[in-house]
Amino acid sequence: PWEWQVDIKKRCEELGIDFLSTAFDFSSVDFLESIGAEAYKIASFELTDIPLVQYIAKTGKPIILSCGMGTKEEIEEAVQTIRKAGNDQIVLLKCTSEYPAKFEDMNISLIPQMAKDFNCAVGLSDHSIGDSIAVGAVALGSKVIEKHFCITRKEKTPDSAFSMEADEYQQMVGHIRNLEAAIGNAAYILSEAEMNGRINRRSVFVSRDIDQG
Repeated sequence: PWEWQVDIKKRCEELGIDFLSTAFDFSSVDFLESIGAEAYKIASFELTDIPLVQYIAKTGKPIILSCGMGTKEEIEEAVQTIRKAGNDQIVLLKCTSEYPAKFEDMNISLIPQMAKDFNCAVGLSDHSIGDSIAVGAVALGSKVIEKHFCITRKEKTPDSAFSMEADEYQQMVGHIRNLEAAIGNAAYILSEAEMNGRINRRSVFVSRDIDQG
């Protein structure tokens, strides 16, 4: 049943896309290692499977760890397990394990706090409908956005209600890139257009020559 992942990896190589996959047991990790997986995703339901977390960490590959349903203590145990294995390439995903997720349950204000608490990059596993929460998460410092993708929502699957079609996904990426450009940096810098506009500020005009001084 894993042969299709080999085909996906080949296609990723053709497109210049990094290949990663979610592993749910040791044999999955072994298989993904055999085909050269470049990173691993650990799903929220496996957050507390510490032997699996450790096994994946020992590959030395980057790990994207989803934290849905996890307490701070459970997340801490998983992160410490990865680091004790000599792997510090960790991205945590703030995740609300609802499908689709209600906006009022998502609590994305935790993203910067998670980055501070665990000293690593944090992203969002987004099961909400639309792209507004993903864009908001980037404004809060999210470094990774995970969003479900489908060819068409007309084909009903467990994920189809909250998955994005291609044009929606492209639009989301555009919104995120615009936001990243707009965030800039926390400095009092005037744009070139603003500098040119300063000539229109309130000022003193004279209607005849005035002697110097």
